Amino acid sequence: MIDYEAARIKMVENQIRTTDVTSHSVLNAFLSVPREAFVAAELKPLAYIDEDLLICPASGNNPARYVMEPSPLAKLLQLAAIGRDDLVLEVGCGSGYAAALLSLVGGSVVAVESDEALAAKATETLSSLGYDNVAVVTGNLEAGYPAEAPYDVIFVNGAVEQMSAALLDQLREGGRLVAVVGYGNAARARLYVKNSGQVSYTEYFNAAVMPLPGFRKAAEFVF
Repeated sequence: MIDYEAARIKMVENQIRTTDVTSHSVLNAFLSVPREAFVAAELKPLAYIDEDLLICPASGNNPARYVMEPSPLAKLLQLAAIGRDDLVLEVGCGSGYAAALLSLVGGSVVAVESDEALAAKATETLSSLGYDNVAVVTGNLEAGYPAEAPYDVIFVNGAVEQMSAALLDQLREGGRLVAVVGYGNAARARLYVKNSGQVSYTEYFNAAVMPLPGFRKAAEFVF
């Protein structure tokens, strides 16, 4: 039998603390949430390796979906500086792992997912584990979820080629959006902030994470 609690502690000590993650709330969330609960049975023994874990294969134009590798996920959550009173929108809920983490560091979480099967499974898992301050909704990821806007924090759970204006519009004044923009090793973690109705961003670190569906630049015609 695998001692998942011991594996979880080792993940935090060896994979997360060693990458300059010092936020107590983020570290405690990773110590608390059972990553093995958010992957298929055959991947549970691998739940605490420092890699992305497949939760849905690619289909059509949609890329495969993954639970994000712990280290970049922790760094992104720390960058968002989420507080206990914050209303958080997660874009790309997947199987619900990041939503569970967000539910422990934030106030309440709206998690939007475009894949109905993933959304249903995430709802079931989160409910069974008692993460009652998360609402999973289905919809186009680039559109966010305007019905509950504005948000204090928007967390984009995967890499995008370009940021969606619709998401930035859903930020509260003073709100933050964290995303990885670009694909592969050149991708950068960005923190967008809305001040006086204007949104600006700062780039912080390289983060090679798996892409989300959509968020592609329109093809440009060259004459």
